[in-house]
Amino acid sequence: MAKAKSDLSKLQNGSDIRGIALTGIEGELPNLCADEAIKIARGYLVWLCKKTGKRPDELKIAIGRDPRMSGQSLFHSLNTGMGPYGVQVLDCGIASTPAMFMSTLFPAFECDGAIMITASHLPFNRNGFKFFDKTGGLNREDISEIIETAKGGKKKLEPLGPAVFEDNFFMDLGKKTYPSQPADLMKEYCHHLRKIIIDRVGEGPEPLKGLKIVVDAGNGSGGFYANDVLKPLGADTTNSIFLEPDGTFPNHAPNPEDKDAMAAISMAVLTTGSDLGLIFDTDVDRSSAVDGRGREISRNRIVALAAAIVAEEHPGTTVVTDSITSTQLTEFLERDLGLSHFRFKRGYKNVINKAIQLNRDGRDAQLAIETSGHAALKENYFLDDGAYLATLIVVKAAKLAKEGKTPDSLIENMKDPEEAREVRMNISREDFGPYGDTVLDDLKKWISGSLTDAYAHAKGSTETSATPVGMSPEEPNYEGIRINFDKDNGDGWCLLRKSLHDPLMAMNMESNTKGGCKIISGKMRSFLKNYPDLDISKL
Repeated sequence: MAKAKSDLSKLQNGSDIRGIALTGIEGELPNLCADEAIKIARGYLVWLCKKTGKRPDELKIAIGRDPRMSGQSLFHSLNTGMGPYGVQVLDCGIASTPAMFMSTLFPAFECDGAIMITASHLPFNRNGFKFFDKTGGLNREDISEIIETAKGGKKKLEPLGPAVFEDNFFMDLGKKTYPSQPADLMKEYCHHLRKIIIDRVGEGPEPLKGLKIVVDAGNGSGGFYANDVLKPLGADTTNSIFLEPDGTFPNHAPNPEDKDAMAAISMAVLTTGSDLGLIFDTDVDRSSAVDGRGREISRNRIVALAAAIVAEEHPGTTVVTDSITSTQLTEFLERDLGLSHFRFKRGYKNVINKAIQLNRDGRDAQLAIETSGHAALKENYFLDDGAYLATLIVVKAAKLAKEGKTPDSLIENMKDPEEAREVRMNISREDFGPYGDTVLDDLKKWISGSLTDAYAHAKGSTETSATPVGMSPEEPNYEGIRINFDKDNGDGWCLLRKSLHDPLMAMNMESNTKGGCKIISGKMRSFLKNYPDLDISKL
C-alpha cells in the first residue's frame, strides 16, 4: 500500500491524533498506519508512566474503537507498541469515546488510561486516537509531548526500561500479536446510563414506557443507546435508523451538524409520529435532537435546551460556549433563564478547560457546550458525552410527558436569526498562520478607523476600503474578531477567525433581517479584498 511520507507532527489535531488510515480517496495517501501507531502508543506509554509514577507492567489500558474499517488494524498496532513492556491491555471492541474515559472510573475496570480509535465524523478513510487518564481527556500540550517522544526513538523511550516482555507474543494470521483481554465495557456503561434514567424519573423499572424515541446512530458506535439503554426501560425505539455499525457510513455522515443527517432523523420522527429524535456522531461524544414536530434542536438550540435543563438545579450558573453562538442565544440564556453566558473559543477542549478554570476561580460554571453538540457537565466530570446529554433530555421528556408537555417547551421563547451563513476562505500561503493574524490585526484597526487606505495599498490592493459605518467590535471577545452591525447595516453580527488547524479563515454571520447577510458580506468584502492571498470568491 502506497503511503505518504511519515511526519508524526502533522497528525496532531488539537488534543487528538487524526490521519489518513486507508486508501480509497484520490490524492489522499495513508499517513497513520502500523508504524505510526506503534510509535504513538509508546509515546503515550512514556507519558502515562510519568503521570502515574508506575512501571509499564503495572499499567492497565483500555482500547476501544468506532466501526471504521481501519480500527481493528490500528488496535493491533497500538497493542504491538505496548505489549513488549508488559502493559495489561483491555480490548473493548466497538465502543464510544465517553465510555473509554469511564473505564478509568468504573470500579469493575479502574484503568490507568484509555485510548479511543476514532476520527469522529470524518470520512471512512480517516482515523485517529483520543487519549485519557483518570483526570479526563488529554490536552494539546500532552499530545505534543507524546508526539515528540514518539519521534525521538530509543533515547526517548528510556523511561520505559527494557522491553522484557518482547518475547511474550503469539502469531495470529501471520502477524506477531501480544495478549489482550476482552472487556465488555459498553455493558457497564449502558447500565450506568439506565440507572441515571431510573433514578431521576422515579417510575420503576420501565420509566420510559409510552415514549416513542427515534435514535439515528449514523452507522457509528451509537446504536447501543436505542437497544441497550432506552429499549430495556420501556421506550419504543422500533423506528430508529442506521443503528448497525458500518465503517463505510453508507447512509449519511455521522454528524449532528450535517444537513442530510438532520433531515434523515427529522423525517423519521415525522413519518412515525415519534415523540423525540436523538442523533449522535460516530464516537458518541456529540449529540443533537429533533422534537415531535420534526424540528431540529441543534446548534444554538441544543445549547439552549441543555442550559434550560441545567438551570433547573443550578440557577444563575455560567454556561461556557464556543465563539459562534448567536446573539439570540445570549438573550435567552441571560434574560429567560437567568444564567450567565461566557462566549469563548471554538474547540471542545477550549470550552471545557475554560469552564474548569472558571470553577477554580470561584465562578460556578455547570455546563460547557459547543454548537457542534459537544456538551460537558460539571456533574459528569466535564466529560463531553453525547449519550449523557441525550440521557438528560430523555429524563426531562419522561417527566414532561406526565404534564402533557415536550422538551421543546423549555426553549419556546428562544428566537432564531432570520439568516445565518458560514463562509470558509482558503489562504494560499505556507505561512498561513501569521498571514491570518495580520488580517485580523488589520481588521481590528479598520473597525476602529485607524487603518489607512495607504496601508491597504501596501498590501497589494488597487482599491480603497470603504470607511466602516454601523459596525462595532464585540467586547469582550476571545477568538478572532466579532463585529456587530446596526439595523441599517446588516442588523446582525459576523465573526472572522482563523481555522484551528487548516490554511483558511472562517467567517460566520447572522442577521435579523432578510438580506442582511448579503449586506454584511459586502461590507466585509470591501475590507478583505485587500488581501490577495485570501480567497474571498465565496463571500
